[in-house]
Amino acid sequence: MEFTEILGYVGALVVGLVLGLIGGGGSILTVPILVYLIGLNPIVATAYSLFVVGVTSIIGAFQNFKKGLVDAKTAVIFAVPAFIAVYLTRRYLVQMIPEEVLSIGDFVVTNSIFIMVLFAVIMLLASFSMIRNKRKELTNTDNDIQSFNYPLIAAEGLVVGILTGLVGAGGGFLIIPALVLLAKLPMKKAVGTSLLIIAVKSLIGFLGDIPNIDIDWNFLLLFTAISIIGIVLGVYLSKFISGKKLKKGFGYFTLIMAIYIIYKELF
Repeated sequence: MEFTEILGYVGALVVGLVLGLIGGGGSILTVPILVYLIGLNPIVATAYSLFVVGVTSIIGAFQNFKKGLVDAKTAVIFAVPAFIAVYLTRRYLVQMIPEEVLSIGDFVVTNSIFIMVLFAVIMLLASFSMIRNKRKELTNTDNDIQSFNYPLIAAEGLVVGILTGLVGAGGGFLIIPALVLLAKLPMKKAVGTSLLIIAVKSLIGFLGDIPNIDIDWNFLLLFTAISIIGIVLGVYLSKFISGKKLKKGFGYFTLIMAIYIIYKELF
């Protein structure tokens, strides 16, 4: 086993730890780990990421469900368009991206470069969301009257589904504000509901990949198992560590990673 591969498995543990400690963000690490440490093609890496994110999110969603922090009705309203979008994106759209997307002079943007740069842009958005951390503005209580903005919730689900399908990230940083602002959910319930949406959406997206990709199940199940150990450990450690401070620090780390990916892919 090569040193970078060992680092990749350590990275799997970190993905779970981050998810357990701050309730999201870990999935944003999965694709860079699979591409740069394990050496997978970006299209395969995004597929594997959907499986890892889906399975680890189920663990978190189940824990929140037991505490009554999952709103099933809202999850269905948001998730149905997201499910459809992510499945169709993985099954057909990703396969339609040409080998050479465009060329600028002597520089050719291949489909691998296109996906990694798009992923880095999503990472930038996620990092700004974590660094700003304006959760105080997004506050609802269980006593608030719940009102659904159905068209906007469905539209957001569609957009998140397409992005998830393209880059293999869960999109929690987009889903949680939508659930708070559009569905008027309290923050803790929004986080729990988001994990359920991410879990099912990611796994349905992965189903769209099965006919198109030769999957190394031994590697994928091992990587996922290590991530699950990480999330269980992270949930335990979250009792002793401030998630808010960690989230801001992880936001800066994500920002640096995004800039590195853009530089590596384009220059």
